[in-house]
Amino acid sequence: MGHRLRRAALIERLGPGVITGAADDDPSGIATYSQAGAQFGMNMLWTMVFTYPLMSAIQMISARIGRVTGHGLAANMGRVFPAWVVVILVALLFIANTINIGADLAAMGAAAKLVLGWGQHTFTLGFAIVSLILQLFIPYHRYVRYLKWLTLVLFAYVGVIFAVHIDWGDVARRTFVPELGFTGDMITMVVAIIGTTISPYLFFWQASEEVEDEEADAASKPLLKKPSQARHELDRIRWDTYVGMGFSNLIAFFIILTTAVTLHTSGKTEIQTAADAANALRPVAGEFAFMLFSLGIIGTGLLAIPVLAGSAAYAVGESRGWKIGLENKPWQAVGFYTVIGLATMLGIAVDYSPIDPIKALFWTAVINGVISVPIMAAMMVVASRRHEMGPFVATFGQRVLGWAATAIVAGAALTMFIFSLEL
Repeated sequence: MGHRLRRAALIERLGPGVITGAADDDPSGIATYSQAGAQFGMNMLWTMVFTYPLMSAIQMISARIGRVTGHGLAANMGRVFPAWVVVILVALLFIANTINIGADLAAMGAAAKLVLGWGQHTFTLGFAIVSLILQLFIPYHRYVRYLKWLTLVLFAYVGVIFAVHIDWGDVARRTFVPELGFTGDMITMVVAIIGTTISPYLFFWQASEEVEDEEADAASKPLLKKPSQARHELDRIRWDTYVGMGFSNLIAFFIILTTAVTLHTSGKTEIQTAADAANALRPVAGEFAFMLFSLGIIGTGLLAIPVLAGSAAYAVGESRGWKIGLENKPWQAVGFYTVIGLATMLGIAVDYSPIDPIKALFWTAVINGVISVPIMAAMMVVASRRHEMGPFVATFGQRVLGWAATAIVAGAALTMFIFSLEL
């Protein structure tokens, strides 16, 4: 009975990890996974199994840093590295997040146009304004509970398994023994998948949300100040992160599988537009495929944009010593909310570029994959130092998986650059 009560309490406290996992399947993720399935069929399913323990370890470490120290990643990095190193890391994050916001907004506008047939730029601007107003005047924890319901439309990709014949033996075989050619396109796709799965903005976000949750609870303190809370809180972080990342990768697995058994099987190996991606849902939704796809893109976009803008604002604010936090009113944390507004407004420019939104989303994932390397390395250094973490340094298993993830992402990015130079 006591075990069930403890498990129920943990379920009630699921928060930063689950929200982070949901935000991971943003429009950039949907586009990247769709392109992976269309281009390589089932041969990219292995990436979801492979990245799950790596992303779980990295996100668990970022959450651990926030909960142990009571400060976000940028503040902790500032205590370990020279100021110029932190400035470069924060600048890389801001650039990547701004591009990602722009690509997400453009995709949301394109998704709305699929259904209504007009107004892509109008809807893009409208979504940006709505998202900004929500962030400025309504605490994120209050409206995110409604946005999370909108992301449930992503389970439509799971529904395809009931509408299309699937050889599950082949699925299992390709998941664990893929048939891959070592090509530049394949390496670029792997970097894109890693970049949209293990994304820098998610590190900063989950650490900062742990800090916000701790500050919102009068009985909670950073674990360095109140170590008696450590066992309960670290167990909660582990449970929260495993569930959140599991949800994220399960949906991603089925997005790849759906596009593999629909688009790839029918010979459609290149996704050029939002309409191409939406057609993967036709076996389930028929003429409503565009509607279902659009709801998924818009819902995940509205969930992810505050995470993207917020993580950039946390990083910049912490590195500058500003007052930060989404629970503050705009006039209480002017610098923090200025960064949110700037990142969102600059992102709109992507909508006016000649790049198709789906292509922009894919290349955003590639950029995230490259930029994540130095940020992951810096985070691992912080998590391993007793001076900052006291007795709560990352566990041996977390350090092994964290450094392995850093090395794998670095190796994939380097290999991609080598292939691009040879072309």
